Amino acid sequence: MEISMPPPQIYVEKTLAVIKPDIVDKEEEIRDIILRSGFTIVQRRKLHLSPEQCSNFYVEQYGKMFFPNLTAYMSSGPLVAMILARHKAISYWLELLGPNNSLVAKETYPDSLRAIYGTDDLRNALHGSSDFAAAEREIRFMFPEVIVEPIPIGQAAKDYLNLYVMPTLLEGLTELCKQKPADPLEWKSRAEA
Repeated sequence: MEISMPPPQIYVEKTLAVIKPDIVDKEEEIRDIILRSGFTIVQRRKLHLSPEQCSNFYVEQYGKMFFPNLTAYMSSGPLVAMILARHKAISYWLELLGPNNSLVAKETYPDSLRAIYGTDDLRNALHGSSDFAAAEREIRFMFPEVIVEPIPIGQAAKDYLNLYVMPTLLEGLTELCKQKPADPLEWKSRAEA
């Protein structure tokens, strides 16, 4: 009887995090919270956006009453953009941020980042991508040189593992079992030389 184990499901999601101009001086503190929350900072960049660039970044907010104030605020000084990665990165980052309005966050989610660092609805300290499509677009905007690869999931991940990973793994483990070395790590290093 053959026992079949399901292949591992590996899925790492990426999201964009932005430390807004008025709290850039708190970057180290915020970065520490991000890392302690299980995120990996894939890439980081400090930049100063023009009002036009801010308009392009917040294009979905165009036409709303607060849009001119938002673009003025976001272009008022340098900001820090980071690509964060982890399992369910988008939802976990949004949960860590708390409500968009910092005043609401202070009352309903007092431990959230916006409650701690934000001052009002506009100056809410940090930005997070709202969904997968937004994350992809925003990462491309802030990091134009980065290649945002679609991460395989479901059947595509299984196909990738079966085609590229499993044959190599099977060959190496089979040879390891045949030779039964006293020190497998030393054997492995000699095999690569």
